[in-house]
Amino acid sequence: MPIKVIFMLTISAILVSCQTIHIPEATLSDAFTGKDGTIVIIDCSSGTMSNFRPNESTEPLAPCSTFKIWNTLIGLENGLIHSPEEIFYKWDGITREMPEWNEDLTLIKAFQVSCVPAFQDLARKIGAQRMQLWIDKINYGNRDISAGIDVFWLPAPGRTTLLITPEQQAWLMYKLITGKLPFSEKSRIVLKDIMKAKETDHGTLYGKTGSGTYNNSSSSLGWYVGYVESKGRAYAFACTVKGSNLMGKDARSIVETIFTKKGFL
Repeated sequence: MPIKVIFMLTISAILVSCQTIHIPEATLSDAFTGKDGTIVIIDCSSGTMSNFRPNESTEPLAPCSTFKIWNTLIGLENGLIHSPEEIFYKWDGITREMPEWNEDLTLIKAFQVSCVPAFQDLARKIGAQRMQLWIDKINYGNRDISAGIDVFWLPAPGRTTLLITPEQQAWLMYKLITGKLPFSEKSRIVLKDIMKAKETDHGTLYGKTGSGTYNNSSSSLGWYVGYVESKGRAYAFACTVKGSNLMGKDARSIVETIFTKKGFL
């Protein structure tokens, strides 16, 4: 084959691989319906990224309960938890505002109801030294866990938390899915089981919500982080919403709307 033809084919391949995932601007805008926030989507086959509102996607934010993804993986890697159905949390008898937290919970149930005390207990078992080692190893956000081993991911007035951008969250999920992070296949399989959120004829959604305050203000922050598998491909994502009375469930609703209209769900 002539060198010129080979060169042109190579250039064409590069151009195709660099194309971003096309989601119409109207679809994205309608999904957010005037809310502040962003969504970052990465095609795990090509590594190409679609970024709605780039300025917001690079804003460092407290991860809130989306950190349970990584807390779980670190617990699995250290042999502190093993399977989705094992009893993971023994209720301490303290009645909390979320009724679902006031009972013994399996790992999958604790993850799905986002039981904060359960994962605080896991973080204490991991310990600051091992937690910092893993945070550094995967290069998670600003890697700052100095606020305390059981609160560093949870925003609160006057607390300096771990911070990560939506782009960083999406790229970490991409690296996890594509095997570029130092977690075993066994750990990834357990995580996949507990992250499964929705299945349709078009695809399967895996994710974790997170809710908290925005920059120590009266505004609220909602996250949804995970991936969708559809038609033999996987797409990592991170979505945030910010404003009055917004939560992780609102971010999840946005993600489901976008992926449904795109035909992924």
